[in-house]
Order: sequence, then structure tokens, then C-alpha cells
Amino acid sequence: MSKLGEPGLFTLSSEEPEDVPTTPPDTTLTSTDTLLTGATASAYARTVHRVVDDVAARFAAVDQPWSGASRVELTALVDAVDLDSPGIGTGGALRETADLYATHAVWFHDPAYAAHLNCPVAIPAVGAEAMLAAINTSVDTYDQSTVATLMERRLIAWTTERIGLTAGDGVFTSGGTQSNLHALLAARERALTGPDGVRLTGAARHGLQGRLRILATAASHFSVAKSAMILGLADDAVTSVATDAAGRMDPAALADALAATERAGAVAMAVVATAGTTDRGTVDPLARVAELCDATDTWLHVDAAYGGGLLVSPTRRRLLAGIERARSVTVDFHKTFFQPVSASAVLFRDAADLARTAWHADYLNPVEDAAEVNQVDRSLQTTRRFDALKMWTTLRAIGPDGIGAMVDAVCDLAAAVHADLADDAELRLVCGTDLSTVIFRYQPDGVTDAEADALVPAVRRVLFDSGRASVAKTVIDGRPCLKLTLLNPDVTLDDVRRVLTLVRDAAHGLLAGRELADLAAPPCRDVHPHLARTTTGDPR
Repeated sequence: MSKLGEPGLFTLSSEEPEDVPTTPPDTTLTSTDTLLTGATASAYARTVHRVVDDVAARFAAVDQPWSGASRVELTALVDAVDLDSPGIGTGGALRETADLYATHAVWFHDPAYAAHLNCPVAIPAVGAEAMLAAINTSVDTYDQSTVATLMERRLIAWTTERIGLTAGDGVFTSGGTQSNLHALLAARERALTGPDGVRLTGAARHGLQGRLRILATAASHFSVAKSAMILGLADDAVTSVATDAAGRMDPAALADALAATERAGAVAMAVVATAGTTDRGTVDPLARVAELCDATDTWLHVDAAYGGGLLVSPTRRRLLAGIERARSVTVDFHKTFFQPVSASAVLFRDAADLARTAWHADYLNPVEDAAEVNQVDRSLQTTRRFDALKMWTTLRAIGPDGIGAMVDAVCDLAAAVHADLADDAELRLVCGTDLSTVIFRYQPDGVTDAEADALVPAVRRVLFDSGRASVAKTVIDGRPCLKLTLLNPDVTLDDVRRVLTLVRDAAHGLLAGRELADLAAPPCRDVHPHLARTTTGDPR
């Protein structure tokens, strides 16, 4: 990987190969010359080929998740670029951008990257990304998209059928946060509809909206509480439902919470169950939760942003039993379907629920054109990328079973890591998982809880600052923990062991450093003059 201050090893060369035609300097080009048209198609092809070659070479050369450059160094590099200066031409701009961005990007395909819900991406999807970016389709109205709208509608139907929402509907979104917001908006609109089917207004609407409640566990995604704020619900609108020892929603606690909500004169607008919590990677008991929601006529939303890939898993689909009884579901294709960001969808059991959030504009999707397939009727966005093309192309390239095999691979890997650490003397497992996370602490015998707590952020920072590995930190049951999120099906158990060795080494070094710092006369004082003394008794 390129080091800070060095020219990129594989950046776009200023000297074109003899077999690649050169173009005049771009500094004198007009705006028309720089746009992708029929007249500039050959220049577009040359430009994209160079970028692809550069990125491919970088992928092959990566040997750690990122460069490890400090924020001060990166800020200086960014601030050194004069965005108000005359243009430097397409080639120059891309060389500069590659040296700045690609050199210091975080590479999710590297085996030592195990921090967040980021995945290496399917090559067919990357090819589709290039296609959709160049054509620049917007799938808000049919007259801007034609076949693209029909392809997205087909893919939405495929997803709802996989879930079991056979008469359902949905739309692609920018991510799980938007999908959850959209689902809860629809749930709110249902709750604020009178017995006559007419949307409440005025004082009646305002009074009822203040009594609406969302029931979810503390492990639900933060976007649930954020959505409540955006939707104008009360500050205490989100009611926390207790979980069992594994972190899954406790159905008995949900039953109690539903009853308590009614006794308090409030209205349960929705229950949010999670199929793949961000930290533990656990799946709530969806069937039992659905029974309670059906019995009380409460909207059930299932956030399967993380666990949605189980829909195509050959061995773990059973974990989603009951998801077909939800009124709405979130699925992030850019997580366990291995798609480039962004690619998510919100799905509804009843198309009428999605229609509750429709809005019409005379210039775009007038009411009289309701027969047209204008997806702006379904979406919170107007202009919207054809992100569905990436998932469509991946399905056609490797099929659902191919994706499902990758989902199983990361889950199997997590299970193997859990087994590997079961009796470890230093790295203590904190909890299990249904998916692909590993939650642990460095705490060998003799290390107190407080010392282990302090090591969590310190170890993570040491590894991140070095660029050699990236792990996450979180809090489980009040205790800081380290976390691996395994979303690379090519990573092996030995790869993960190497990351854990780095964790151990960092923890050993931090503990040793603290022991030395506690000494009145550190033994390395003479050879390491920058080690500050902790006492002032010796004037030397």
C-alpha cells in the first residue's frame, strides 16, 4: 500500500502507454467537452479504463485496511487542494484524487478489517454501478426511467416473495435508516386514520399523535428513536422492551409493555423487532412477537437490515420464521447481499400501507396519471438512483444460492471464532450471535474490570492508528467490549486469529506501558527520554 507522502504505487500515470490514445490538455475544454455524450464517448472509455486499472492494482496491493495516516496529516492533504483554482484537466484531477482518496481509503476487503457492517462488494454489482452512473437514470417517474422502473418493481416483487409478503409492495431506499423511517411513517399514518378511513386532521390528529408509542428493545437500531423524533412523536414515544439473556426481545415483556401502553391511555403505533442486532447479531423471536401484534392489532415492523441475507441462506432461513407476518420489513442489500452502498429497500405486506405516504405534484406525478408506474408515489425521495440494477445484476450473475452461500460463510466463520475463543485465557467472549459478530474483552486473570474497560478504547485506537487492523468497540450490559463484524466470506479463521493476535499484542503493550509509567524510576528512562516521570522526588 502507498505510504503517506509517497506517490501512489499504481496511480494514473502522467505518461500514457503507447497503445492508449492521448487527449489534449483538459484545461481549455468547455463544459460541453467534459460531459458524457456521443461525441465524448471515446474519451469516457479511456478515462474509465484508466481509473479501473488503477483501482484494480490498488486492490491487489492492499496489505492492511488503511494507510494509518493521522487526522492532522490527512487534513493537511485535503486543505492543500485549492478548489477555486483553474481546472487541471480530467487526467490531472483523477491522478490527484487517486493519490488523496484511494491512497487513504479504508479497504473493506482486507482480512484485517472487521469493524462495522461493511462488506466486500460483488463484481457484477460494481459493473452495474458503472453502467447506472454513466446513464444516470432517475427512477422517480416512468418517463425518466422506463425499463429501469419495471426492473426495480420486479426486484421488489422478488424480495417480498422471499419474505412471504406475496401481495406486498415496496421501494428502494438509501439505507436502513431511511427504510425504518419510511416504515414508521406509514405506521404513524395508519394510526392517525379514523375509523372511516379518513386521515385525521387538526386537534384530533395532534392529540392522538402525542399518545403514539413505538415498542422496541434497547438493542434496536438508533434510527428507530431518530425516526420518532423526525415524525414529531412525544419525547417518550419509544418504549423499551426487555430482552432475554441473549439480547433477544422477550415476548412476555412485550405483552406486558403492550398492556401497560393501553392502561396508560397511549396507543401502540408499532412494535419494532430486529432480525440481526448491530452488536450481538441476534434475531428476535419474530413468530411470537407477531402473535402478540396480531392479537392487539399492532403494526409489526421487522428491521432486517443486517439479517436480510438470511432470506437466501440455505441453512439459516429458519431464523426469520415469522417475518412474513410483519406489516413492514427493512432489508439492506449493501450488507449481507454484498452490494455497493447504497442499496436498501422497505417492503410492505399491504400496498395500501405504502400508498398512505404518497404525494402528488402536477408537474411530476399528477393524480390523473395514477395509472402510470411513477415510483415517486412510493418513495420519500424524488430524484433517485437506479440502485436496484446492482442487485439485479448480482442475482443474474450468481443466483440467490450464490449469495446465500456467502451469507452462510460469514456466519460459519463467526461460529468458528466463537469456538476458538471458548476457553481462551485472555480474550473472553461476552455473548453469542445468530449472525457474524464476535463480542469479547481482553481480560486475563489479574486484570480488573476497570482495567479491562480502559483497554477497550485504547486497543481499538492503537490498531486503527497503525492502519494494521480495524475492530469496533461497543457496550454490552454496561461494559465496554471489542467487536468483530465478519462480513467477508473470503476471510479464514487464520485471518481472524491474526487480527486477534494484534489485539493481544496491543493489550500487552498497553499494560506493560502502564506498569512502567507507575514506577518512580522507569528502567528505560535513560534510553527513552520522552517517557515522562510520574514523581518529582528525584531532581535529576
